[in-house]
Amino acid sequence: MRSTNLLREASALPMQPPSRWQPTRFVRFERALDTSMGTAQIVTDVGKAYCKALGNRQGPHALACEWVGSQLAKWLGLPTFDFAIMELDDQDEIPLPRDGHAQPGPAFVTRAERGHTWGGSAEELTLVDNQADIARLVVFDTWTLNCDRHPPDLTVRKPNYDNVFLSDEGATAGRFRLVAMDHTHCFTCGSDLNERISSIDRTKDDRIYGLFPGFMTTMTASRLIVESTLGRLRAFDAGTCNKIVASIPGRWDVADAARTALIDLICQRASFVADTFMQRLAPICWPQGELEFEERGGDS
Repeated sequence: MRSTNLLREASALPMQPPSRWQPTRFVRFERALDTSMGTAQIVTDVGKAYCKALGNRQGPHALACEWVGSQLAKWLGLPTFDFAIMELDDQDEIPLPRDGHAQPGPAFVTRAERGHTWGGSAEELTLVDNQADIARLVVFDTWTLNCDRHPPDLTVRKPNYDNVFLSDEGATAGRFRLVAMDHTHCFTCGSDLNERISSIDRTKDDRIYGLFPGFMTTMTASRLIVESTLGRLRAFDAGTCNKIVASIPGRWDVADAARTALIDLICQRASFVADTFMQRLAPICWPQGELEFEERGGDS
């Protein structure tokens, strides 16, 4: 299979940090957040950060989903926290919120930013500088099957407003910048990665993910943004995907067969969502059709 060959080729490449922010040393523990990932607020050699480490209740595959999802969000053009992989050793004391300690090995870390999580109101979103990224975030969540923001079936899972972050950094005074965060539930909705994740019911899941009711006002004015984002998604290539998946640390125990299936899922979803997303979204966001959209003059 082509994706398997590319995976082997990419495995020989050195892993590149996703940004210039690269902590190399744990300095001290500050506090633990009572989440399934056991996220810890820590201080590193380059400042404050949030750490998700081995030993968390979700397991190592959630770290892999976080790592891959964050890179895909950045590729799609979404703002993300600065993120990196930092090696912990057995001297780094990071207590987990309910029991035990973080295990040594590669941990997923993000730079701490000033800001707050979204309260859920459409009014608060009028203060977001990067309005176009709201529409891009819905495309991203649908592409990656991310059930942990606004799931497509509210009878199964509740919306998670805490996974929409409004940053003070890089924003106009008194306003905010939307940041895509927390991708541990991309691809599998919290289950382990395995060779079955690229099944047809997943690759061709036609539901819309991430569409909060509070996003609707912005979405109705963002048709051209959605179309351009789908154009970007249509250009996603297997080589890029292989390099990202190959960079998953071996200590996170993602088998080769699961990596190959993850590549197939991501690439097939990119094509499927690019081709079908507008058909699903249009009746929700633009029920009056093209005429009304053209009379408004489109999106600036």
